[in-house]
Amino acid sequence: MEKSNEPIQQLTEIRDLMERSSRFISLSGLSGISAGFIALAGSSIAFFILGFDQRYFTIKPYAEMIAGLESCFSWFNITLDALVMLALALSSGIYFTTRRARRKGMKVWDNTARRLVINLLIPLGAGGILCLLFIYHQLYLFLAPVTLLFYGLALINASKYTFHEIRILGISVIVLGLLASWLPGYGLLFWAAGFGLGHIVYGGVMYYRYEVRRDKG
Repeated sequence: MEKSNEPIQQLTEIRDLMERSSRFISLSGLSGISAGFIALAGSSIAFFILGFDQRYFTIKPYAEMIAGLESCFSWFNITLDALVMLALALSSGIYFTTRRARRKGMKVWDNTARRLVINLLIPLGAGGILCLLFIYHQLYLFLAPVTLLFYGLALINASKYTFHEIRILGISVIVLGLLASWLPGYGLLFWAAGFGLGHIVYGGVMYYRYEVRRDKG
């Protein structure tokens, strides 16, 4: 019986080696879940900073909708909130991914990981520069749509170096970004849905499919 199972075991090992050489498979679903909850917390804090103003959830003329966003104090707090949430999300992602890689005896930083990061950063960098230009021109309402759109493009661009679920998440985020462009007054809600709920759902699917189910198998 053991000899009859040897070809299957060898094929499984070959498949694993091919995956490790072509795709970054150390990515943990827990990193997505943690990033989602952090994004939801950041969105809640931003809404609190804005004073729970219902103008940000209604469709009104542009000049009226940005009236409450012109305060330097508000923008400083919102920017600080965004930077803290970004740092926490990156830290949790690195922690959970590194932990999974060590458990599987895999390298965290290799050629595949470098290609993944480069393809992820190119659209993110372009989107970040565009956001700064929008801030310069006081086009604040389009910040949420732009971050969603370029983040979705970055995920799709990097998905060929990791799990295909990343591509699905990227498409979903792009759709939310387009909806946020159509309904700019709801930008914060769409942002929370994309970065918050989207990551939680994606992370849960990834964690069950590639960590829980595979460990049981």
